[in-house]
Amino acid sequence: MVTQFVPLSNNFSDFRRKKMMPWTEMKTDELEKQYSPSRWSHRMAADDVIKAHVKAVKEGTDRARGLAQTLLDVPYGEGDGEKLDVYIPRTDSLDVNLVVYIHGGYWQFLSKDESGFMAVPLVDKGVVVVAVGYDIAPKGNMDLMVSQVRRSVVSVVQQYSHIRGLYLCGHSAGAHLTAMVLSTDWSQYSVTPQVKGAFLVSGIYDLLPILPTYVNEPLKMTEEVAIRNSPSRLVPQLKLSSSGCRIVVAVAENDSPEFRRQSEEYYETLKARGLNVTLEDVANADHFSIIEQLVDEEYRLTKLLLKMMGNS
Repeated sequence: MVTQFVPLSNNFSDFRRKKMMPWTEMKTDELEKQYSPSRWSHRMAADDVIKAHVKAVKEGTDRARGLAQTLLDVPYGEGDGEKLDVYIPRTDSLDVNLVVYIHGGYWQFLSKDESGFMAVPLVDKGVVVVAVGYDIAPKGNMDLMVSQVRRSVVSVVQQYSHIRGLYLCGHSAGAHLTAMVLSTDWSQYSVTPQVKGAFLVSGIYDLLPILPTYVNEPLKMTEEVAIRNSPSRLVPQLKLSSSGCRIVVAVAENDSPEFRRQSEEYYETLKARGLNVTLEDVANADHFSIIEQLVDEEYRLTKLLLKMMGNS
């Protein structure tokens, strides 16, 4: 069944304002519940939904590797984790669109090796997909991860300067990192990537609420680190760096109220700045299925991405 979309309703906003206490007033156990996406799925138990997610994205990536020409473990830096996987359509044309995918996993799980699944429907449409690897915690800290994904995009632009358009997609922690890429001061780099479009799927845009939770244990973020790496506080820089980018903020119906609040407020902040942004509220989806379904050509987000690129 194809997932249907509904707009974020006034009912949701009213419910949040009336019923949802500010995160600053939540006790740690409530914050941990709000920021535990697996506890909000209606499909299966928390542990099972995580196992099913890893299985789904791994199987999708295996399918993609059977469909596309691949360049695996392409370095974009000196570090062991600074590598890319490239999924190339079977075409001789150099006039192609390219999507960079940044995986989630709360900055401490998953890798590029399970992150090629969205290439399944895209390579058939002549789109190059690049899955980015970065050093997850505890090996990598937040500043390093943000630096790595920024440098990965610079490397892609340098290696594929002929592409028609550059697009970004990130899920959960990857949506946070994608938003940080959009908020980059490119004057510090050798090139200025012209990102045409970005999909931010079930992301976190303010890191402060997770500081007291289990999520921060391997990250060891201080308040200072969280503030400088929160996209919600970097919108003026995003406006300067990515004003021409079309941004889609997507959130699942069965994401937690806090995840939904973060997406709605980030969308509203971008919209207030005059940016080209839309909010997609995915009905009948949870934090994991919202991204897993990008393996399907008929999935609404896939269609929206292809339409944005002109590849539909």
